[in-house]
Parts: sequence; structure tokens; C-alpha cells
Amino acid sequence: MIVLSVIILSALAGFFLDGAGAVSEPPENVYGPTNHPPPGSPPGSPGMQQQDPDKYKEACPDYRHYSAIAHRPFSDGPLALPFQRPSIHCRTFSSPSVEKVIDEITSQMTDKDLARIFENAFPNTLDTTVRWHVDGTTKQAQKRRTQAEKDADTEWAGAQSFIVTGDINAEWLRDSTNQLAQYQILAKKDERIHSLILGAINTQAEFVIGSPYCNAFQPPPPSRIPYTANGQGDTVHPAYEPTFVFECKYELDSLAHFLALGNQFYNHTRSTEFITPRWWRALNTVLGVLDQQSQPTFDPETGKYQRNQYTFQRETNIGTETLPLAGVGNPLNGGGLIRSAFRPSDDATILGYYIPANAMISVELKRTAEILAKIGKMNLAKELKKRGNIIEAAVWEHGVVAHAKYGEVFAYEVDGFGSHIMMDDANLPSLLALPTMGFVGIYHKTYQNTRKMILEKSGNPYYLRGRALSGIGGPHIGLQNAWPMSLLMQAMTSDNDVEISHALSSVKNVSRLGLVHESVNVDRPMAYTRSWFAWANSVFAQTILDLAKRKPHLLFGKDAKPYTVE
Repeated sequence: MIVLSVIILSALAGFFLDGAGAVSEPPENVYGPTNHPPPGSPPGSPGMQQQDPDKYKEACPDYRHYSAIAHRPFSDGPLALPFQRPSIHCRTFSSPSVEKVIDEITSQMTDKDLARIFENAFPNTLDTTVRWHVDGTTKQAQKRRTQAEKDADTEWAGAQSFIVTGDINAEWLRDSTNQLAQYQILAKKDERIHSLILGAINTQAEFVIGSPYCNAFQPPPPSRIPYTANGQGDTVHPAYEPTFVFECKYELDSLAHFLALGNQFYNHTRSTEFITPRWWRALNTVLGVLDQQSQPTFDPETGKYQRNQYTFQRETNIGTETLPLAGVGNPLNGGGLIRSAFRPSDDATILGYYIPANAMISVELKRTAEILAKIGKMNLAKELKKRGNIIEAAVWEHGVVAHAKYGEVFAYEVDGFGSHIMMDDANLPSLLALPTMGFVGIYHKTYQNTRKMILEKSGNPYYLRGRALSGIGGPHIGLQNAWPMSLLMQAMTSDNDVEISHALSSVKNVSRLGLVHESVNVDRPMAYTRSWFAWANSVFAQTILDLAKRKPHLLFGKDAKPYTVE
């Protein structure tokens, strides 16, 4: 992701930055402890009764600044972590079922500092990143979606949701899917969550149709939210409209995440209402990209060079921000894998067959195939299943290599010629996350070998150790910062109580502002990037929900019963 992050060395407790960058005391009637309703309180709660909601909303601070400052009340744990949710009048979306989960989980958690992080993190996407949502039933929406148009291929029809990544006013396909993942289980019974996620699928479909090679998008035209230029000098083919696209780095996992969003929605609701004419068009667009990006660099029969459909060049002095060889990237040799020009960190791939993304797209194609079979689209279902199987087989054929120390392991990137990159990055999908995406079981020998390799400094150049933190980082931020997200994924892919507890404790100890940061300096825990990074907060919430069901004693104490969201 474009680095708009700043390293914050200390929290300016009790102050906030206004829009002009000045430091001032927070108005007592907005932030003061006497005017802080209990979490989840409805408008009109004590302390809020004298406020006009519309006028109050106008006074809402920029959450980029608000999240960088500690706010009362503090947790009862030894770290005294702050309450970082915005005022109820400043939240971008609300759901009673989300508040119910927060209350049920936190009331049972024995570690009150972990409970505070969950209280802040679980609703963070709803509280702060739903920049635009329409449910498709408003008068304006009905004008765009008359009865005659319901079965037509109409742009921006029905529910729509624009979910920004946090401190950047743009939507990443990958981030938004992960940001919403912990709410999917609520979508069957909660109409508001149902509409929000349905809208997110519809909006992503429009993005994929419009610019399938791009990773991050501007506010949808119907939202009338001003777009933001990314300030980069990029030359990209296919060309894109900068008022529609924020950044156009082709990442295979972005397309996999579009499919995953719909697959998760179906899995929890059994609803197929997201399968609209626009979704069909988006699916066909995805398949077209997969066909184009499965082609080798040289014709297998003639050996003649075949220029790739996608090229990217950026005016930069950072090597990971652009592609070599005039924007084409290094040569690839086919064999069933799909090229990805960039990684989920938004860093350029070295060898274009990025194994975690290939694993993910193989799984999501087959999951989509199952849905299509359920609705009678048997021929297309068979095609998607076949595509998924071909990619899966190619991962096992080309993506598994013999390591002198660890045995058979998954490589991070390969080129089909026999070259491979041995590492892992914290961003998802990753090698560490292969079981959570459904590609391989946790106890599979190849995965266990890989897991051991990437969680050791001798096996993974981006496994970083320091006085404050040890975990996986990546080239995006540098060689001193590990990403808490990697420790959360370590917990979700472990059955070892000691390992899980250590991972949670490590994340807690570097989350002194009550939120999960993008990355943290392994020696200086208050030197971090991004106080507001919704994706990381969502992964924390997903980890707690996973452990509440799978390892309840680690959260709730001895003999605790599993907690399942209902």
C-alpha cells in the first residue's frame, strides 16, 4: 500500500490535531469524560441529550488524528488501554448485533487489556470506514433500479457500500473483504449487516468491471464524494480513469478477494441475491484476466516473446514500487500458474507466480463453483472447478521445493523455470495463512515444514526479532518493523496454547493506543506505522472470535465454554 504512514513516537494524551494541523485541547462537550456514553449507547444517551446530531457530526474530528491519542475511559488491566471508538454521532455505521457481540465477549475475557483492544477493534470498520452506503430501497436508488431494470445490466444498482482502508480515502478490494469478514456471521440475522455486505459485493463488482487490473479505487460516482489523487507518476496498461481508480497495481489476490467476499456471504446467509447481471459480468471479467495472466512470456512452440497485457511503471527511487523490464516484470514459463505483478503488500513481485495468491484463487474459484452448481449453472460451475483444480495442481508442482534444512516447503514466488524466492511477508494471503484460506490443513507435513521455516530467522529473511517484538515483516516498511497481523495469523494457525498466548501478549504489548497498528519497530513499540489501519483491527477481531470458539480457556479462564456468535 502507498506509504502515507508516519512514525508516531509518543501519544499526545488529552490533545488532538485539528484539520489545519494545530494542537488544541478537545472540547469538553465532545470528548470529556462527563460526556462519554457507554459503548454502544444509542443517540439520546445521558450526556448527549443536548446535542443536535447533525451539528455534532460536523464537529467530528478526523479519525487519523483521533486514533493517535489516548482517550478515556482506560481499561482495568495493567496497561490501562484507552477507549478509541469515536462518539456514537461520529460513527459511520452501527449495528446492535455487533454491540451485543462486544458485550458478550468482553464481559467474559479475563485479560481486560485484550478485552479493550477487542472492544475497539471489532467495530472499527463500521465505526470509521463505511464512507458511503445505500441499501437500494431509497427513492433515489429506486429511480436507478425500476422494476424493468432489476434484471438488466445497470451500473450501481441496488445496495452499494464503499469501505475505505482507514487513513487513505480509497477502497482496496483485498482490505475491504478482510475488514468485513468478522461481520459475515451476523449477516443472516442482522438486516443492516446483510445490506452492508451485499452493497460491498455490488460495489466491488463495479470496480472489477471498470478496471480489473487495479487494486484500489476512488469513491463511486453516485456517492459524490470527492476523489483523491495518489500523487504518483504511473504509466499503466491497460489505461484507467484516475477519478475511478486510486492505484492500479495488478494483484491476483485482489480478484480472489472479490470472489471471497461473495463466497463468505453465501456461506453464512445462503443468499444468492448478490448474483446479479453485474456480478456475472464481473465474474467473466475475472476469468478474462486469469486467461491473460496465465500466458508465459515466450510462446511455448516458437519461443517468440509475447508482451504481457499488463504493464506498470512508476517514477520512483524505491525498487519495490515498480516493475523491471519496461514495466513487464521478469520472464515466466507458464505451467498452470497465474501471474501477479504485485504482492498484497503492494510491493512488486520478483518472480511473478506468487504462490499464496495462486493458492487463494484456486480455493475461491472452487467455492464459487459450488454456489453456481446450487443454482443450476452446471456448465460454468464445472469450468470454475476445473480452473481451480489446474491452479491447485500447479501450486503443488511448481510451488513446492526441497529445502536443505526444512525439507519440502512452499516457495513464496516462482517463475516456472525453476527459480524460487524463499520468504514470507506479513500481508495476507501469505504462506503462513494457507490453512485459514482453505488450501491446506494445519497439520499437513509440507505446511508444517513451511511454517517452521518462515517463523525462524534462518529460514525467512523477513522474520524480525527485537526487544519489544518478534514477528514477520516485509519490504514494504523495512527491516526493523514487524507486522502484528503476522502474530495474529500465527495464533490462528496454531494449536499450541503457549504459542497462541505469547502471540496475543506480543500484540497487546505493542498496541498501547488500544488499536492494532500496521507495523511496529521491533525494538521501540511506540514507533509504529498507521494508528488507523482497519484491516489489522479486523484480523485481531477474527483471531479473538476464533479462539473464543476453539480455545475459550485462553480468553475466558479455566473450564470456560466455547463462545459462538449467534
